[in-house]
This record gives sequence, C-alpha cells and structure tokens, in this order.
Amino acid sequence: MVDLFTPLSIRGTDIPNRLMVSPMCQYSVEKRDGIATEWHHVHLGSRAVGGAGIVMAEATAVEPRGRISAEDLGIWSDAHGAALERTTEFIRQQGSVPAIQLAHAGRKASSVRPWEGGGPLAPEDGGWTVVGPTAESWPPADDGSVRETERLSTAEIGDIIEAFRDGAVRAAAAGFDVAEVHAAHGYLLHQFLSPVTNDRTDAYGGSFENRIRLTREVTEAVREVWPADKPVFVRISGTDWFPERDSWTVEQSARLADELAAVGADLIDVSSGGIAPQSYPESVGPNYQVPLAEHIRANTESDIAIGAVGGITTAEQADALVRNDRADLAIVGRKFLRDPYFGLHAAQELGADEQTSLPPQYERGF
Repeated sequence: MVDLFTPLSIRGTDIPNRLMVSPMCQYSVEKRDGIATEWHHVHLGSRAVGGAGIVMAEATAVEPRGRISAEDLGIWSDAHGAALERTTEFIRQQGSVPAIQLAHAGRKASSVRPWEGGGPLAPEDGGWTVVGPTAESWPPADDGSVRETERLSTAEIGDIIEAFRDGAVRAAAAGFDVAEVHAAHGYLLHQFLSPVTNDRTDAYGGSFENRIRLTREVTEAVREVWPADKPVFVRISGTDWFPERDSWTVEQSARLADELAAVGADLIDVSSGGIAPQSYPESVGPNYQVPLAEHIRANTESDIAIGAVGGITTAEQADALVRNDRADLAIVGRKFLRDPYFGLHAAQELGADEQTSLPPQYERGF
C-alpha cells in the first residue's frame, strides 16, 4: 500500500515522502534586486527540518520584468543562483529535495506587496511596463490604476523561452533537484493558455495547439538543459472557473498534460484559477482543487505523475490522497506557514515516525 510516507522516485531523484511545500511568494527581497536573503534561507530551510519531502522555492522570475513584485526572487544572473546555493545544500542535508519554481508574471507583474495594497506599482515607486499575449492589461485596481501592458512579438516570445532556459541552467548550478515551470494563476504562460486573455491570431493564439505552444516550448527548453536524472514539474491552473464562457477547462488540462509529458515533463502540479479577479470557485474548502487533479490523472494517456494542492490541512487528508490513488504528491501551502514542522507532526500522527528523518536536536520535543 502506497501512503504519504512511501518514498517516490522520479527519474533518478529519490524523494523521501509524498509531501511537498508549495511555492509561496515571500515578497522579502530587501534590495529589490531579486537576490535571496536570510529570510528565504530560514523559511525554506525550516520546512526541510520540518519533514517535507520536497521544499520548493517561490515563483522565481527568469527576467526582471517577470517579477510579481519588486521584492520577488529572481534567477536572471549567476549572482541570483549563487545566493541560493547554501540553502539548497542545507535542504539536502536535512534529507529533503530542493526545488524551484521558474516563473514570469506577464501582465500581473509590477505589483505592490499584498500587505501594502497589492495594486499596480506606480512608475515613480519603481514600477515597470509589463508584457502579455496582448496589450490588454490586468483589470484596474480600486483606485482606477492599471499597469501599462505591451503585446509580446514573436521574437520577444523567443527571448522569454531563452530566459526560462537560462534560468534553469542557473538553478541547476545552484543545486536544485526539481525545476517547476509556472503556467498557472493568471501569470504569463497561463495568459497564453487561456482564451480569456489570448486572442492572438498568430502561431501562439487561436487553436488549442497554438495556445499551448509557449508552455510546451518553455517546458521543452527547461528539460533540454535540466539534468537527465532530475525531474521537471509544471504547475497549471486546472480550470479558469468560467463555465459560462470560452475559457481554460479541466478537459484541456488533461490534453495539455499529455503534451507536456511528450516533451519531458514528469509531474503536473494541479492548481486552479487566477486568470481574472473573479476566476475562483464559489466556495473554497478542504480538498477543493483535488477533483481537478483526479480528473487529469484519470484522463491522460501518458503515465505522468500528478500533484494535488488546495485546502490540504491535515495529515489524514494528505495521506488519503495518496492511499486512494487520487494523486502521487500532496502539495501543501498555508498549513506549512502555520506549522513549519507539519511533515514531522504528520508522521507522528500517522505512525510513520521511523520513516522520517527527525533531527536529533529536536528529538526531545517529539
């Protein structure tokens, strides 16, 4: 019987359990230069100490204009990778697998940090012109402000693909064992996937095959430079939550999963929504996105692995996902913010203590 604490091997990478820390933006780069700080080191390192099988760094921009906020991590220079080396080493020393999410925010970039308002970052405060499949901007903020948005040309799309490729090279050199391509939550790759935001008439718009082209080409570029014995994940929004209009659906997500498997993706990380301010389900509760992951798992022709995320807050929930063959990986976000040691507590609760690597410094606490 496979359960939450059964090891998982993908390519040549051994993951000690099926629990992954979801990539969560910290908005904590101090000099707005994309360079990781002590906060990132402690935040990521403590979750490795806490028993997670995979610890994934936040959405990390492959170019400066791809940052969600000015305080986000970047991977567009060797200095960015070097700043993360000791963190990947520490994560590995704790028995966990270090991972990174490669990202570009597209038209949702140049934002103020959430706790400072979250709207567009004004040019006088360091904001920048953002890019997307079209020149249509993200809907205006409450005060009417918008981000100036430029339509990407075919040549510029090629530059972004190369930026993802270069970011992957730097991430591998920094010691990460998993690279995840971010194609969810209304950020750039999702903007190309969804008919809600993509009305292009060239090779990157219109048909399903054209709308998925950028995500497929980015995934292929990352796979080409990522070590052959290490996995590539792709996070997608399983649906736009717009059943009443032409939008991205879970049926298209299942088709996309097979397309990505064909170019070397190893796991689909299934989230949802984010393409517009109202693109969320009517209610959010325990496991609310799991049926999307389950549908994709049941409707793909490839054997690509599936990760489920969303409303997973207990050890029993996470374990049941794996035991009942609904997903290969339980991906947990906010619970790990509340409890950095959720992995250790889950092992204790499920009676899997001997399968976890409890730091001897903490034994008297468990």
